[in-house]
Amino acid sequence: MKIYTKTGDKGTTALFGGTRVPKHHIRIDSYGTVDELNSHIGLIRDQEIDPRSKEILVHIQDKLFTVGAVLATDPEKATLKNGKDRLNIPKIDEEDIELLEKEMDIMNDHLPQMTHFVLPGGHTTVSYCHIARCVCRRAERLASALYELEPFDEHTLKYLNRLSDYLFVLARKLSSDLQAEEVKWIPKKLE
Repeated sequence: MKIYTKTGDKGTTALFGGTRVPKHHIRIDSYGTVDELNSHIGLIRDQEIDPRSKEILVHIQDKLFTVGAVLATDPEKATLKNGKDRLNIPKIDEEDIELLEKEMDIMNDHLPQMTHFVLPGGHTTVSYCHIARCVCRRAERLASALYELEPFDEHTLKYLNRLSDYLFVLARKLSSDLQAEEVKWIPKKLE
């Protein structure tokens, strides 16, 4: 299989279903940002972190491929002529969202209560989590804008929202595991 097809040389690309759109289309930006997020999560997974976090991150990366596939599908071609879904894969569901919530609850049970915003940083691995969190928020914003134009399964949008929360809590957990200092943001008062 050749990697280069030359079909995008004039600035268009094909959605799942064959529809061609400009490469700057919000749908492409949405799933491209999800792909970027997936790469950042791979970077976190490559760090020296606990096995459970690595296991959950692999699961998340798998789900992000599903999110990308949903976003890459032309809604007008999402259903085949025989009535079946073009995407013949499990979609994001409530259980996927609940897994993130459960993992956040477990991590939070072992963390000190937050009293202030926390400045990103303290350790390279923690910073990678914060970068992934920010990319996830961007993916969510783009997907939200796309959803207004062409709705898709709302679990997909909800998953991105919950994932950014998960990445924040993971950053705090890893700060604790790595004994990195969490620097509180305490704004200076005007005099």
